[in-house]
Amino acid sequence: MNRYLPITYIYAREILDSCGNPTVEAEVVLDGVHEGRASVPSGSPGGHYEALELRDGQERYLGLGVEKAVMNVNTKIANALLGENALDQGYIDHLLIDADGTENKSNLGANAILAASLAVAKASAGALGLPLYRYLGGVRADRLPVPMMSMLCGGVSAKNSLDFRDFMIMPVGACCFREGLRMGVEVFHKLELILTKEGLDTAVNGGGFAPDFKDAGEACLYLKEAVEEAGYTPGEDFVFALDASAGELLNEETRRYEFPGEGRKSDCSISRSTEEMVSYYEELAGEYPLVSIADGLSGEDWDGWQMLTSRLGGRVQLVGGDLFATNTKRLSCGIKLGVANAILVRSNQIGTLTETFDVIHMAQEAGYRTILSHRSGETTEDAIADLAVACGAGQIRTGAPCGAERNAKYNQLLRIQEELGALAAYKNPF
Repeated sequence: MNRYLPITYIYAREILDSCGNPTVEAEVVLDGVHEGRASVPSGSPGGHYEALELRDGQERYLGLGVEKAVMNVNTKIANALLGENALDQGYIDHLLIDADGTENKSNLGANAILAASLAVAKASAGALGLPLYRYLGGVRADRLPVPMMSMLCGGVSAKNSLDFRDFMIMPVGACCFREGLRMGVEVFHKLELILTKEGLDTAVNGGGFAPDFKDAGEACLYLKEAVEEAGYTPGEDFVFALDASAGELLNEETRRYEFPGEGRKSDCSISRSTEEMVSYYEELAGEYPLVSIADGLSGEDWDGWQMLTSRLGGRVQLVGGDLFATNTKRLSCGIKLGVANAILVRSNQIGTLTETFDVIHMAQEAGYRTILSHRSGETTEDAIADLAVACGAGQIRTGAPCGAERNAKYNQLLRIQEELGALAAYKNPF
């Protein structure tokens, strides 16, 4: 086998994501023959710990163009990588990091760097005749993730009254990924019928339906009803997951978490202290089969996270998304402080495949669960499905089972299960 495949061509272009905003797509050719193409998602910045998504800041696309990032791929990144051995992914990513020269990828842009990093990996896998999950994960890449399937959404950017961002279901009682996906889709459609019957909004975005509810408890109640209407048992066939994105609710002056949607429904002002937030989660987890909470507190509230972990960490998966920002330094700090017990992994928050795996390995070695995640502005790129299997994440979060950019990931996992056959593993991560 040829152990040296030189990169002979690199090219990037500006394409659109699922939100109608520009993002970067890169193509790589190895040895003049083998091609790989990759596009990167975009999302709301998770603070200054997240690698920079380079935007043009000019008039076109209302400042969101990515021509600078594209040009960086076609010039600086191409100059750094042309002629190098694509089969050495670690070295390729090292060259990308050096070419940028900043801690947060602000020179070339994490969107430019990740597009190139992923395209090289996909081209290399194709050249060797291997699926991406096998190329990246080796012979032990056989575990299909349990999906966190978005059903209801809210948050500060939504137009409804739900203050928490995402309410999800997880088909933990399924025998395999294929059946778990089917079960989740059935619940999704049952929920739509229930909402329609009650005259509630059934418009869908990447996070699911966005009706007006009085609070998180009512949202969980509707999830429970939909699961039961579909013929399944809450707590056995399905458990619930919540993305609170609480940092968006924090009033920096009062240090209290404000709930404007819940307040409008109650016709009064509602805010909660850190301790009241923890108690609120305890109530929800006690009443519903809620087993996972992401970003339950602000990413800077380390003392609050210690309280949250102490009181709920033994029975609830506490996920650091904005808290850790797919960053080994942040994760290392969290491990030392004993906060959270899981991490949300988003490659575009760190910038290269190698750094992504560094974060995953650090988390898994410390006993933290790992969840591969999409972003709000997705493309039909399905690589996170392969990444989830490659690293044995056990969980994946990629939105509602509606929309080509979301279903691309689910469909890729169906293909992977088919390829693995009897070797495909699927188990309840809790």
